[in-house]
Amino acid sequence: MASTAQAVVAALDVFGRAPDKASLDQANNWLQDFQHSSDAWDTCNVLLITPEAPVAAKIFAAQTFRAKVGVTYDLNQVDPANLSSFRDTLVAALEKHHAGLRTVIIQLCLAISGLALQYPAWAPTAVSYMIARFGRNPALVPALLQFLTLLPEEVSNNHRIPITDDDYAERVNQLLTANSKEVMNLLALYLQAQGVTSAVQSQVFHCLRNWLVAGEVNIQELSQSPLFIFTFEALASEELFDSAVDVICELIHETQEIDDNMPAIELIVGRVIALKPQLAQHRDEEEKIRGYARIFSEAGDAYRMLILQHPETFFPIVEAIGVCSAYHDLDIVPITFPFWMRFAQVLGKRQSVPPVFLDAYRALMAVIINHLHFPADSAPLTGQEAEDFRSFRHIMGDTLKDCCLVLKTNTCLLAAYQMITTALSRAPAPVSWQEIEAPLFAMRSIGAEIDIMDDEAVPKIIDLIPSLPNHPRVRYAALLIIARYTEWINRHPAYISVQLQYVSAGFEDADTEVAGAAGQALKYLCQDCKEHLVEFLPQLHTFLASTGGKLLQDDRRQVYEAIAHVISAMPMARAAESLRTFSVDILAQIHAITIKPTPATKEELQNMGDALENLETMLRIVQGFGEDLPPACQSSCEEAWSVLNAFLVKYGNDYEASERTTRVIRYGITLFGDTALPVVSSVVARMSFSFEATGYPSYLWIAGKIIHRYGNEENPDLRGSFREVYERSTNTIVGLLQAKSANDIPDVMEDYMRMLNMIVPVVPDIFFESSAFPLVFRAAMEALTLVHTEIIFASLDLFVLILTHDCLNPNPATPLPPKFVTYAAVIQDVVSKDGLQFLCYVLSGLVGEFPEDSLSLVVSIFRAMAVLWGAQLIAWLPSVLQQLPTSAAPQAAQAQFLSDVTRAVTDKEHDKVKYALLTLNRASRKARERRRMGSVMDR
Repeated sequence: MASTAQAVVAALDVFGRAPDKASLDQANNWLQDFQHSSDAWDTCNVLLITPEAPVAAKIFAAQTFRAKVGVTYDLNQVDPANLSSFRDTLVAALEKHHAGLRTVIIQLCLAISGLALQYPAWAPTAVSYMIARFGRNPALVPALLQFLTLLPEEVSNNHRIPITDDDYAERVNQLLTANSKEVMNLLALYLQAQGVTSAVQSQVFHCLRNWLVAGEVNIQELSQSPLFIFTFEALASEELFDSAVDVICELIHETQEIDDNMPAIELIVGRVIALKPQLAQHRDEEEKIRGYARIFSEAGDAYRMLILQHPETFFPIVEAIGVCSAYHDLDIVPITFPFWMRFAQVLGKRQSVPPVFLDAYRALMAVIINHLHFPADSAPLTGQEAEDFRSFRHIMGDTLKDCCLVLKTNTCLLAAYQMITTALSRAPAPVSWQEIEAPLFAMRSIGAEIDIMDDEAVPKIIDLIPSLPNHPRVRYAALLIIARYTEWINRHPAYISVQLQYVSAGFEDADTEVAGAAGQALKYLCQDCKEHLVEFLPQLHTFLASTGGKLLQDDRRQVYEAIAHVISAMPMARAAESLRTFSVDILAQIHAITIKPTPATKEELQNMGDALENLETMLRIVQGFGEDLPPACQSSCEEAWSVLNAFLVKYGNDYEASERTTRVIRYGITLFGDTALPVVSSVVARMSFSFEATGYPSYLWIAGKIIHRYGNEENPDLRGSFREVYERSTNTIVGLLQAKSANDIPDVMEDYMRMLNMIVPVVPDIFFESSAFPLVFRAAMEALTLVHTEIIFASLDLFVLILTHDCLNPNPATPLPPKFVTYAAVIQDVVSKDGLQFLCYVLSGLVGEFPEDSLSLVVSIFRAMAVLWGAQLIAWLPSVLQQLPTSAAPQAAQAQFLSDVTRAVTDKEHDKVKYALLTLNRASRKARERRRMGSVMDR
């Protein structure tokens, strides 16, 4: 072999030896670069025709041809005069490997298909050329069928080939439409050929299906072809069953335009209905039933309007689908659901539904509820099986809603209700919990469809709930029904007391899922019936005091959420008093732990975190009372802060404590508004010291929120606290970045960037005049290296705020404030020192890991640089571009970018910088996509 071919073999051999990652990356990069080179054409041909070339090399060579022809833009490396010889090379390679590796055959067929799309002189004769070359030799027929199978896929789905829409339309006609009849005749010929194998017949079906999918088959002609008859007959063959099902389903799908295809539909429907007895004959063969379910469901969906118009003829299809829906294998049942859904949508629009369809949906509802039954206790589901079944129940619940559309919700509710009462009426005979739980689940699933004014079905269900068997699964299902029916209960408040008792009892159940369902029911009861529950608030307070400590935190939080909804519905003064009552209880717990002489245990700290989460939940829902706080809240801010401040002093070095406390403060800002001003400077100072001591990002996050809310206040103490947190946090960040990479502290960098973005608009004097500003600029550059969308956006936003600040406006409409001169000087100084490195970060990110939506921010930055630092920009760019990897920014694209930017700056047409960046970005995306598609390691 030639030396280059040997180098390819050596590089591929690296993957077989599985060495270190660096060696793998080096080999992968070399192979990618080789694939895009002009040498690859000859070298890959050598590898394909050399008998002793390793299998991996032959596969790589075929993949490379496919990539160069069908994925990237490399075909222009071949002289147009040599395209015919290149075609011959590919065809000869396919001929040589016709009995070889399937991977090689597929890649070569795709390459030939891609070439036909881009070779106008060959496209009109490409199919006939391949048929003539391969079709007469039985040994080559499988390779020809593979090509004919892949051709419509490649023509229809390969959108990376550089071809205009007009040229594409012409090639579709030349390659597919013009050859459809010839290909169908050829397939019919092969299907009936003497000595044909089932493998070839299966290939014929795959090929036929792909041409059907491409929409290139005349259905009327096909219905008169031997292919049509043999496709249905092939269902009797074990080897051909699956491929025949695929073709029949696609054939039905292609006849959805009923008026255009009625003669063919008559033939199809007759044969489909004739398959119905097969469901009974093969009821123990899951894969056969799956195939028939697909056929019947496809026919029902495609012909639903015919079913509605001519039930006497088409209803057997619905009956067959019903049999499939009732099948025991729950992997097969969902195949039928799209038909039931779409047919229900048609029926639901009619004034009256024929009885035969009402019966079908009644039967379907009974079938679905039967499928909802959990297995007997003697054979319970475990692990992933149980999780899958639970998920599937919700899918079946959607089908129950389809039944409601046809039968009306009350009918479905009463049917499920009747199932339960019938089961209970068998007492004292034992009743399994599954018989009760499944109809309850159905009632819950269709709960969103109920009429909140209904006085027929829902009252019976609500009255039934307290008398249901005391089984955890039944109680769980019943509680979730209450949670789903709360809007109805709100319209019928007489039911609240009994339901509240049932819900409260649920919290005492030993089963944690039942307690969780009780929490959810209580939350929605209080949310939807809050006006009616005000009188129950003392009862809820007592409940929390007596039972709250026994609940899991998720359930306890839901109780607090429920209570907050009730408080939000109360008159302002009373609401404030109630909020204070519950808040004081929580703050008292925190205070008690804080003043303990001994350190809190891990469990106590967890309890405090839970308490703060509950307080946060209440504040989030109540929000606030407007500008004028009720008397009950007048002193609450100082009191609450004294508790939280002491807690942070002692336990602020606990990460969870910092997160929970700062979130409470966030909603405290919303609640108290300007009333909090007396303590705000103290809060900011605490955040400043706490971040300096711990490096926890939540302290920066809340500092940014506070600055955003109170930044316009002129209070000297407050402004001093802003300056302090700005400078201290920056010094802390600098220290962290000296000890760690920015990648090690992404959450800290994000909240720091967000805080800085809050500072610039409201206190620019603090931001720009501080000695911390140069450090901020460098820290923000480090943030650009993080592969984290939110951080990159926050950092770029900050640079836009800096570089487009009004202080830099060269032509202001009005005189600028005196301080702006200072700001501008500071910015000029920093950019002059760090501008080159800054540009490296920005351009590296643009051609690297920056999110696509960040381009507009980069454009704003570059335009500002072009306007204000044009000469420096032109001087810096060559060095910056030299540092970019050519794999992400090809040299031609770099040269074009430099030329475009230089021209824009020189001609003072600064808006053209945008187009220079757009061009570079497009070239970079194309190069990266190309390498990704060509990655050897990903194959």
